[in-house]
Amino acid sequence: MTNQYSTNQERYDFVSSQHGGYWRHDFIDHNYLYNLYFPPEEFFNHLTRKIHQLVLNYPIAQKDLAGLVGDLIDQPPERVVVGNGAAELIKILSGMGHKLIVPVPSFNEYANAAPIGSVVEFALEAPSFQLDVDKFADEAIRCQAGLAVVVSPNNPTSLLVPKVELIRLLKKLADHDCMLIVDESFIDFAGNRDQETLATELDRYPNLAIFKSMSKAYGICGIRIGYMLTADSDFAAKVRQGLHIWNINGFAEEFLRLAPQYRQEFSDSCNKVKADRDHFYEQLQTIPGMTVYRPDANYIFCRLPDHAASGPQVTRSLFIQHNIYIKHCQGKTMPESDRYLRIASRTQAENKRLVEALGGIIGREGK
Repeated sequence: MTNQYSTNQERYDFVSSQHGGYWRHDFIDHNYLYNLYFPPEEFFNHLTRKIHQLVLNYPIAQKDLAGLVGDLIDQPPERVVVGNGAAELIKILSGMGHKLIVPVPSFNEYANAAPIGSVVEFALEAPSFQLDVDKFADEAIRCQAGLAVVVSPNNPTSLLVPKVELIRLLKKLADHDCMLIVDESFIDFAGNRDQETLATELDRYPNLAIFKSMSKAYGICGIRIGYMLTADSDFAAKVRQGLHIWNINGFAEEFLRLAPQYRQEFSDSCNKVKADRDHFYEQLQTIPGMTVYRPDANYIFCRLPDHAASGPQVTRSLFIQHNIYIKHCQGKTMPESDRYLRIASRTQAENKRLVEALGGIIGREGK
């Protein structure tokens, strides 16, 4: 069905109510967060050659999928649980009957997927939005949380929680029957990814589980792959029990089979994303009055100048006037949420165009 719009206003209202399918509507997407430079073209050529087999045949199931992911990330398959995107695993996690504590603002799905009354929100203090792990641990223990979730780098703030801080948090929670879930979906865009990932600490901390959406770093949002890593075999088994036997389709399976061939291309693509993002960060700082947070992920968190219109108003104007879509943070659990934006980094040319358009809107609407 072709969507018909009488005005750009109608088009904005429709797009802003959607959760995907943006490519069908011909605008520049600075909202969704993915790697523009991966997978390589050879991967798509391979899918084209194999399209009949991938559509007509059953894919493999969980045990073999765990082996494929394990090969890619150099982890034993018994530690791996593969989901139809991280969202499937989050839904299972949130329904396990534990009280869950999560810093806010953060990725809403952890709280949204949980039963009413089972989530404790721990406020990150403005203006830094840094996680105080000691206060967070104290609150987790006080409320007897069975699961503590930390997204690092965080969404929407793009701020990393240092590994040394997360290890201190793990130690504090270890004696209180509380599992720490660290969502590392954006860790590949951190400047020191290999030093900051907790994947090397699984043996030391059985109360640790790592969640990762592969959509973000690998640029495969439409294929839907996520995974969990943990050395706690009982916890892994409980999550696996919530999965369907064929929860991953053949296209996702084929990606996992081919991905190890493209390790260098993947590393190069992440470096390109980081370089574009760092340049974007410098450009955004040229907008007078804008507070721009130094990013650790492939998106940038900003506070609008006090004289500017609200986040929702600026987002709407940017789309209607310039065909560019970003995410405002109104509705996130944080003070003055309507003053904040989260802007995904794209190519340098697209980033430059956004900065020019955003600067013009802020200047005009502040007068």
